[in-house]
Amino acid sequence: MAVAAFVAASAIVPNLVLISIGYMVGEVPAAAREGLASPAGHTLLVALALAGIASAVAVLLGPIQTFLSTSLKWKLIYSMQARLMSAVSQPVGIGHLEQPQVLDRLALARGQLINYYPADAVMTLAMVASNRIGGLLACVAVGTYRWWLGAGMLAMWLAIRRPQRSVITEQARTFNTNAEVMRRAFYFEQLASGPEAAKEARIFGLGGWLIDRFRAQWTIGMTASWKALRRLDSRVLGLSLIVLAGYAAATTFLGVQAYQHQIALGTLCALLPLLIATNTVGDISWDDVGLAWMLEALPRVDELEAQLGTHHEADPASQQEAPVGDRPTQEIRFTGVVFRYPEAERPVFDGLELSIPAGVSTAIVGVNGAGKTTLVKLLARLHDPTAGVITVDGVPLGDLRAREWQRRVAVVFQDFVRYPLSACDNVGFGAVEHILDTAGMSDAARTAGALDLIESLPHGWDTVLSSRYKSGVDLSGGEWQRVALGRALFAVAHGARLLVLDEPTAWLDVRGEADFFDRFLDITRGLTTIVISHRFSTVRRADRICVLDAGRLIEVGDHSSLLATGGRYAQMFHMQASRFAEDSPSEDTR
Repeated sequence: MAVAAFVAASAIVPNLVLISIGYMVGEVPAAAREGLASPAGHTLLVALALAGIASAVAVLLGPIQTFLSTSLKWKLIYSMQARLMSAVSQPVGIGHLEQPQVLDRLALARGQLINYYPADAVMTLAMVASNRIGGLLACVAVGTYRWWLGAGMLAMWLAIRRPQRSVITEQARTFNTNAEVMRRAFYFEQLASGPEAAKEARIFGLGGWLIDRFRAQWTIGMTASWKALRRLDSRVLGLSLIVLAGYAAATTFLGVQAYQHQIALGTLCALLPLLIATNTVGDISWDDVGLAWMLEALPRVDELEAQLGTHHEADPASQQEAPVGDRPTQEIRFTGVVFRYPEAERPVFDGLELSIPAGVSTAIVGVNGAGKTTLVKLLARLHDPTAGVITVDGVPLGDLRAREWQRRVAVVFQDFVRYPLSACDNVGFGAVEHILDTAGMSDAARTAGALDLIESLPHGWDTVLSSRYKSGVDLSGGEWQRVALGRALFAVAHGARLLVLDEPTAWLDVRGEADFFDRFLDITRGLTTIVISHRFSTVRRADRICVLDAGRLIEVGDHSSLLATGGRYAQMFHMQASRFAEDSPSEDTR
């Protein structure tokens, strides 16, 4: 209602200002002859008061517009961001976040690629509507003097609006087709201006290169839009001749009427600015351009929700899935599993056969690209197999409740997240519903070797782990890894049945690694654990060791049996051991 009232006032008041001022000017000669105390003077004062009131209301429309725009914008931003977050969070896995089409729609829906934000659409539409209605009312006001004069102005503006509008719509649609190019341009801009790549950008002298790449991608993405704008400019130039001819005819007619004393001064003074005011019924402004961009972006939210299967109610299919219960109690088995990333030339796994017994520790080793991290993603249902099946105690993983299963899996990825939040949040996110369990967080941090570190921070558990915030503190790589380990162990303390560590000691020194695993083996005894590591001092302690190569399992056993076999594991172990031996100083050189 408030927006509708604003639209009506914005359309009516400016025209009232023009009419009241014209009426006031028309009363000036008589008031000047007869004096302000005369009836003509009183009429002038009334006209002046009306003009003042109308002008004051017009001035107030500015702050009202700002208030409505701000209020609506933040409400819409909240609503749209909530819908976007819900849409991208709805799928069980993360494959959609690696699809260019999804990322393009997400960037457009957020208004990231240009300074026209979908959340501004309502007030921009309101302004465009008020302009259109205001111009229409100006045409009506002109038509009260001569109907054909008002109708002629309206016909002229409507005739020139359509060809301009089509170019603007084409421009917005063309830009949307280049969303991927624009995302790349902004990526280069972020690399040049953000702190993440600042060190390498300075050391390798990438500043100029990044600027050149940003300029090149931006130019590619905007070229079609610029061409459309140039067509619009040239079209406007041609149409302006029609407008000039229309104005010339209208003002000539009024001039002749005035010369022949067939029109009152007040009427003439009102009609001349009203003729100009009619342009808003058909003229194209930057509000029209911005609205076209916004209206093209708004459907992307609906498209994302449709594509990703967002539902406001529980999915009936999920009610048919089996509860996870205490699984795994026997084993997790990969049977004929094939997995290929979209657009990849070859699969990561091609008929993988693998058994992971419950309640024991299993180590996964292999050369880079063997699929170790992808195996973790499949276990956590961040991706589903392209073919084959993963079973948990004989039940296909796809038949278990996905969200419930993911809460049973605690993972420390090699590229774990460093949340710029408090130490409490960074550990508590392992079981966020139990984040008030301070004793449990302390136990998890102690086991991970992070408790002394956290308690030594300026504000203890409340210290923000980022130097970008006031009183925040950044941590070293090894310190961050201890915090991430604490997060996973806190998840285990609150129900996670499968603990996966992807290069868990990559940031730890030799002493820290030994200390961690001495405690790790004790606290995880009886728990199903999977350790992925290139350090054989780590994997040799596992109950079972699985060797992957080219997407297949080629060896399985414990450390001793694999060494005795003399296969790929033995070769990699001896190769790494020999490097340590070469790096160790001899007794004579100490």
